[in-house]
Amino acid sequence: MAGLLQDTSKFQPSEWHIANRIQRVSTESQKSRSECVTAESWRLVDEIEKTTQKTQSDVNKKIEQRREEIKFWKQELDNKLEQIVHETEMLLTFKKRLERALEGCKEPLVIAQKCLLYRQRRVGIDLVHDEVERELLKEAEVLQGIIALLGRTLEQTNEQIRRNRSAKYNLDMDLKDKFTALTIDDYCASLTNDTPHIVYADNAMKIEGNFVSPEDWIDFSNINVEKADKQRNNSLALKALIDSILSQTANDMRKQCEMVNIAFRNRVKEVKDAKHKLETFLAMVMDEIASQERNIAALKKAIADKEGPVKVAQTRLEARNHRPNVELCYDTVHCSLMNEVQEITKNIQRQVEMMQEENLLKDALAQAEAELKRLSCRQLSLEEEIKVKENTLYIDEVLCMQMRESVCINNY
Repeated sequence: MAGLLQDTSKFQPSEWHIANRIQRVSTESQKSRSECVTAESWRLVDEIEKTTQKTQSDVNKKIEQRREEIKFWKQELDNKLEQIVHETEMLLTFKKRLERALEGCKEPLVIAQKCLLYRQRRVGIDLVHDEVERELLKEAEVLQGIIALLGRTLEQTNEQIRRNRSAKYNLDMDLKDKFTALTIDDYCASLTNDTPHIVYADNAMKIEGNFVSPEDWIDFSNINVEKADKQRNNSLALKALIDSILSQTANDMRKQCEMVNIAFRNRVKEVKDAKHKLETFLAMVMDEIASQERNIAALKKAIADKEGPVKVAQTRLEARNHRPNVELCYDTVHCSLMNEVQEITKNIQRQVEMMQEENLLKDALAQAEAELKRLSCRQLSLEEEIKVKENTLYIDEVLCMQMRESVCINNY
């Protein structure tokens, strides 16, 4: 019994109490640590929640700011695109005006060249390098210069249209990218923590090499805007230049065309006056030819009228020289013979005078016939010259001036 009471495998009451106290203390210590961990966990959860909400709120603001930036640049690009499209359409209109003006120069040039070619058909003294020819050559030169200028301006316009379209292409591409980026950011702005189908993305944090800085992003669009502005300003300057060129060239063409027409009118009047004078001269020559022909006829009649008296006088003298022998001597009728001699002398003297008169008439006849020949030559010369003038008038007044009536110089 005493042995049973002294069993060493059993704990003492003090040990029991100590063990209970240890359990209590350990439990209370563990509970305290657990409560601290729980409290820290809740604090961390709350802190993380607030940080997450703040970060997400900041991101949402950044997304909204980014959307506004994209909208701003999109609006800028839209405005510049509208402007450059408008300017390109206007330049296309100006291009058509240039093409019509260029086409409108061809007919006046052809007509000027035809006039120069026709006027080569003038003959004789009328084939002269006159004011009309000088003005026609100047007109051809002016038209060729205008055609060259309009051609260069048309090439410049085509190049500007190409540059405008290049600027428009860059704006279109930039706008397309901006639209896509805005669509993506609109989607991102619409996402919340409760949005269905949101998932983890393993490669979301990966930054690839094609990312650009915000500064580069702004510079890219700004460069496109500046290029569009530059090409728009160039287009405005080119339109003003085209307007000036079209106005000036039309005025130059009109002025030179009028100078040619004035020269033609003056030349036609001058040729008509010359032709009229030639016709007057021809009429004078024809009258003089008729007069000279009458004079020649009168001279021939006068010569014929003198032949009878001369023959009678010469026959009498010859007969008296053949009186026989004593009939030639001085007889008692000496006084009568003296009177007869005196009469013979007088007759001889009169005969000499008649012969001289006849020679003078023959000289006058020869001179009149020579003058008639010269008058006939003058007549032929005048008739030929009148034909030359008629040919010139036909070329200038009929061929050239009537053809030039079809010249129409418009403002394009």
